[in-house]
Amino acid sequence: MTSIGGAEMVDWNLAVATATRLVRPGPEVSREEARAVVAELRRHAVSSEEHVRAFTRMVPAGGAADTPVLVVDRTGWVKANVAGFREILRPLLDKMEERRGGAPRGAVLGAVGGKVTGVELGVLLSFLASRVLGQYETFAPPTRELPGGTGGGRLLLVAPNIVHVERELDVDPHDFRLWVCLHEETHRTQFTAVPWLRDHLESEIQAFLGETEVDPATLLERLREAVQSVAGGRGEEERERERGGRSLVELVQTPAQREILARLTAVMSLLEGHADFVMDGVGPEVVPSVAEIREKFQKRRASGAGRLDQVLRKLLGLDAKLRQYRDGERFVRAVVNQVGMDGFNRVWTSPNTLPTKAEIGKPGDWVARVHGTAGA
Repeated sequence: MTSIGGAEMVDWNLAVATATRLVRPGPEVSREEARAVVAELRRHAVSSEEHVRAFTRMVPAGGAADTPVLVVDRTGWVKANVAGFREILRPLLDKMEERRGGAPRGAVLGAVGGKVTGVELGVLLSFLASRVLGQYETFAPPTRELPGGTGGGRLLLVAPNIVHVERELDVDPHDFRLWVCLHEETHRTQFTAVPWLRDHLESEIQAFLGETEVDPATLLERLREAVQSVAGGRGEEERERERGGRSLVELVQTPAQREILARLTAVMSLLEGHADFVMDGVGPEVVPSVAEIREKFQKRRASGAGRLDQVLRKLLGLDAKLRQYRDGERFVRAVVNQVGMDGFNRVWTSPNTLPTKAEIGKPGDWVARVHGTAGA
């Protein structure tokens, strides 16, 4: 527990309580339907493992993926992510505690700031909890609240969200559930077959956090300025030009953090694009209605649910997430077309063979750098 003057910097329990109170109810299903959905998702998760391995030619170290697959509801997803945030942010919060512990205002900032931050985190998670279909939680700590949480990663499938989207799109529910599992299983395969990937991502994230201003008052001031630049009295176009098209998250970054973020963006584009590529590659063999699902899902992904969603996506940088799917998939497809699947898999050799942000947009440059040729 990280605290200042006896009060936590982030009130994690309040974050969970806030998100649980605000999260939208899931779709109406009977108890029997819910059990059937959970059972089917678990079966698809198992079958997806074989399909993904065969297509990608990636096998987990030791031959078996020992990370658990959990089917959760929206509250379960919130609890899992709060636990993950707490784990990955621990070094930063420890640093902030050390810096502010002896300051006169330390106790006040800890008590008030912890609750404010807890509420803000809860609001954010309540927004996301009804939208995430699945997630490979890379930095999962051990937890009693979610069985199977042994640390080192776990795959979460959010059953109510999957049911909601399959109904909204009016697609075959059995096909859609398998399609989602193929995407998420690809992420699990990425991390279990590439042992250094988790440590590399964690080191980049910790380097990013290490560049963060550790004075809570300074952080608050920078965040307030960012909010004012977004929500001030000027017109939307003027505000967009002023912040250079950047999200609220990016506005509170230092130059060093932006460099790290560029590397992280490239990695995440690779991971998301690879998952989309695999999902489409495997799909025609095992998901009969994959073309219809893909078309409808792409339209939904691009449009957003409404103006409020669009504003929040822009502020939180979620539009960048959508670009990662698109740009990453184009990168993977182009490289596989040039050098084949085995040639593409050299991307997993070491951190040095990961694509840069520029190479994501120019796959031929990555092929030239890693393979020493422009490809066949």
